[in-house]
Amino acid sequence: MPERRKFSSALSLLFLMITALPLFAEEEFSFELNEFEKKSLKWGGYTELEWEHMDIDQGSAFTVLNLSKSLSTLDRYTGSLQIDGRYDKALSSFNWLLKAAAQQDNIGWDDMTDVYEAYLSVKPTPSFTGSFGKKSYKWGKGYAWNPVGFINRTKDPNNPEESLEGYITTEADLIRSFTGSLQIAALTTVMLPVSEDVNDDFGETNNINIAAKLYILYLNTDIDFILYTGNSRSRRYGIDFSRNLATNFEIHGEAAYMPNHKKITLQDDYSVQTITESVFSYLLGLRYLSENDITSIVEYYHNDAGYTEKEMDRFFQLVVDGETQHHCANIDTLLEKARDMSLKGYGKPQPGRNYLYGRFTQKEPFDILYFTPGITTIFNLDDSSYSLSPEMIYTGFTNWELRLRFTYLQGSSFSEYGEKLSSNKLELRVRYFF
Repeated sequence: MPERRKFSSALSLLFLMITALPLFAEEEFSFELNEFEKKSLKWGGYTELEWEHMDIDQGSAFTVLNLSKSLSTLDRYTGSLQIDGRYDKALSSFNWLLKAAAQQDNIGWDDMTDVYEAYLSVKPTPSFTGSFGKKSYKWGKGYAWNPVGFINRTKDPNNPEESLEGYITTEADLIRSFTGSLQIAALTTVMLPVSEDVNDDFGETNNINIAAKLYILYLNTDIDFILYTGNSRSRRYGIDFSRNLATNFEIHGEAAYMPNHKKITLQDDYSVQTITESVFSYLLGLRYLSENDITSIVEYYHNDAGYTEKEMDRFFQLVVDGETQHHCANIDTLLEKARDMSLKGYGKPQPGRNYLYGRFTQKEPFDILYFTPGITTIFNLDDSSYSLSPEMIYTGFTNWELRLRFTYLQGSSFSEYGEKLSSNKLELRVRYFF
């Protein structure tokens, strides 16, 4: 909604400027049309250096599973480069997003180079667009989580605006405008193949998957109806909405239903069982901008597909028993099972069922130009553990952004944030945009 209002305001301003030109006919005024021509090639990006210092939580579950040697602290240095661009030619455009990063810490060296996006779009008519290639999807209205993002990559709630790698897809978009309560309707259909060489991390291979999203703007409310079907993952249905109750107050929500969701769980004897169940997940949130430029984002997230507190306790107990087995008999059978279960779901970000997210930032407090402090918290409502991250961002140098963030993790034994790798983390990020 805010983007449409800005666009409408820009059109109104342009109209006023054009109609006002005759009033200045007697003045010397000229301009070159080529100054306003649309450029075929647009590109940009950033380069970044980041330093992280972590105090290791000795004896925590994920320290035992992920650190092969004893460390009290861990320092990590990361350099990254991101380049994005677009080339327009006639009725088509080619879009790309490239990412490269290298990382060094106390454990070792790691690097990656990947194509996050590279797709061709063709728009033969104003109402139809087709595209093919690797594309990132951001379906859903939530800021930290998207339960209806059936073909999205999973966001990091601590950095939800960072770019994510896409999937290779074929997409078709149809859009139509109306007069009346229903103002716009748009249908997006996506074909997502999965094989050993294409989108192999999406789910079961040798399948063709279909996702569809019907967007409508009805009574000034954005609404999406979303469907996913295919054999790589279970069938899913979703709906989301977003509405501005005032110019500075927006509410949003999402709901997803999966009738045959498969979930891998540990049993009391540490055997592994795959159960099929129907799950319902939803998110409710708001965004509010106060008169003194404080932006507040608050979201509640319930995930039926997550693990209960008892199921998480069972996993943490497996790690404890595995560590005992290792020290007493020099056998790693239970630890290897715990590492495997961590990869299959127990170790993913926010593996639980109920979370509260809050992010609060203030633009230029006390008239300090280019300075934005903020604080982010994620609270696990089931085990009462949480993360708290105050930060400061400064953009006073042209094309530069400096961010300093401290993250404090708190929780009892056998709680999500009490069993993380670190008890706190200090980050300094320097990013240069070009």
